[in-house]
Amino acid sequence: MSTSVGTEKLIVNGKRLDGRSASDLRPLKMEVGILKKANGSAMVEWGKNKVIAGVYGPREVLPKHMTNPHKAIIKARYAMAPFCSLEEHGRMGPNRRAHEIAKVAKHVFENAVLVDQFPKTMINVTMEVLQSDGGTRVSAITAASLAMADAGIPMRGIPCGIAVGKIDGQMVVDLDKAEDNKGQSDMPLVVMPDTGEILLFQMDGMLSKDEVARGIDLAFEAANKVREKQVEALKTKYEKVELEINGENAGGDGGKPASEITVI
Repeated sequence: MSTSVGTEKLIVNGKRLDGRSASDLRPLKMEVGILKKANGSAMVEWGKNKVIAGVYGPREVLPKHMTNPHKAIIKARYAMAPFCSLEEHGRMGPNRRAHEIAKVAKHVFENAVLVDQFPKTMINVTMEVLQSDGGTRVSAITAASLAMADAGIPMRGIPCGIAVGKIDGQMVVDLDKAEDNKGQSDMPLVVMPDTGEILLFQMDGMLSKDEVARGIDLAFEAANKVREKQVEALKTKYEKVELEINGENAGGDGGKPASEITVI
């Protein structure tokens, strides 16, 4: 993230280079239940970002000496595939940046999950970035939140990630790679619209007090849109499950509806 302004204009005639206004999100698509062996899973396509998240647990703690008799422990892993972008991440496995993002994701879920309901267990959260274009940490945490909900793990609310930043002297939401690299500041947040809490707040670059306040307001407005997509993805999955259950109950003869079953 560069703190200096590039020569290229990022806002022209009131519009960003991809045609969005200051408060517009990139196209956002979510799907849950994509990994059969995970307790909960999700895929988020956010602009050109594509992230898969899986949740495993609550389950036995390994190694056992890490067991907490009072609550569940959360382990988080964040990694970017070596083919996810042209500029970087050319080697396999987490790097220093990935370890930092995994650590902040762990803190997010420690404050969202009702960990005291699952003593002596652990919950593993894995986030894999398959394609990146700016804002991967908030995309990954958003996907992991959805996977956590898909696993049925009780939380105080569903965390929503959103990045805001300053480009050409104006505060905007959901920076893409070009805006992130050439803008003046980047401020990733994870918020919980249900409670109004901020679970993650980071900042790169310089912002005034008023700009920070404006950025937080924009983040909560955008988080409500993200939350709607999360709820929609969960509803879509369980509507499919309900249809499958109703189909099985209605027809026991090769899955046929009851009206088509011939009784001999």
